[in-house]
Amino acid sequence: MNKGKAGATMKLFSRKGKSSIGLDIGSSHIKMVEVDHSKDEPMLVKYGLVKIPPEAIVEGEIMDRSLVIEGIQECAQKAGILRKDVATAVSGRAVIVKKVVMDKMNPDDAKEAIFWEAEQHVPFDIDDVCLDFQILKEDVGANQMEILLVAAKKEMVNTHASLIRDAGFNPVVIDVDSFAIQNAYELLNGESAGGVTGLVNIGSDVTNINIIHDGIPNFTRDLSIGSNIFLQALQREQGITFEQAEAVLSGESEIEDEEKCRKVIADASKELSTGIERSISFLKTAGDAEHIDDIVLSGGGARIPWLVDILSEKHEINFKMNDAVSRIARSEELISQDDGFDKIAPLLTVSLGLALRRGGK
Repeated sequence: MNKGKAGATMKLFSRKGKSSIGLDIGSSHIKMVEVDHSKDEPMLVKYGLVKIPPEAIVEGEIMDRSLVIEGIQECAQKAGILRKDVATAVSGRAVIVKKVVMDKMNPDDAKEAIFWEAEQHVPFDIDDVCLDFQILKEDVGANQMEILLVAAKKEMVNTHASLIRDAGFNPVVIDVDSFAIQNAYELLNGESAGGVTGLVNIGSDVTNINIIHDGIPNFTRDLSIGSNIFLQALQREQGITFEQAEAVLSGESEIEDEEKCRKVIADASKELSTGIERSISFLKTAGDAEHIDDIVLSGGGARIPWLVDILSEKHEINFKMNDAVSRIARSEELISQDDGFDKIAPLLTVSLGLALRRGGK
């Protein structure tokens, strides 16, 4: 991302070199992966996952830079990652993703016009944002085209980039979490997988929703809800510590009363469920889709016991896990080190999607 003015847009879709690094900075974990692109199919060759203290990042805001910087460095060291160029991503209320119809023009002219077009659609001072766009449909009639407009507050982008540089890395790409999730999903399902699919990534404090139709984002939003609502509910209802609740929801600790625990999770899921339902309703009202074929969950929250079944029953839609990380080809060294990889795989989805970025895409 760079300056928010005509002709200077953030570079979301480029990558150089035979291998690439995806860095995902979450509120509870730092995740890094390295993907080798030198063979016919991309291969996961390195990954790292480091838990950071809950006070380091609160509701998406960095409260202790030093703790986050140390987490990034520890994660890279743990993974054995030496390359310094990384692709990373942002999300939250300071990011706007919107489909826009504008006068038909070539990409170079669109770069000049997008700044003025964005002023009508972005609820921030246009001088305070970074902009990028992608042409979705070159002709939608009446001499117009449809584009995907992305805007993010400069302050957030600069803070994010500065943090990564202070950790000793170079953020060559700053993407959006929702797009990274889609990139990981398309790895195994193809870019033009038919139907309407909801991609829901449940982080600690933020849930990214991206509803795609035939590979094109139709609706994207971030909810200020995450897996922490389940941890807090479990703490409150069962009188246990935060660490004990984490162990229960991650499967590290045995669940004593499964029926009671399932009810706590079902009750805590209502706010998340409402956010998903509103997103689906908006899509239907806009006429972009009459129904959702399935919804794919990723992120740490996707591992919460019974959540897939609870949401499937609630919405009468097939919810399933995004298994891109589990199914991508892995180096022999990683396979030999497999120690519960499938359990942590959902947490690596964003970082994998970032590392899969290819030039021109």
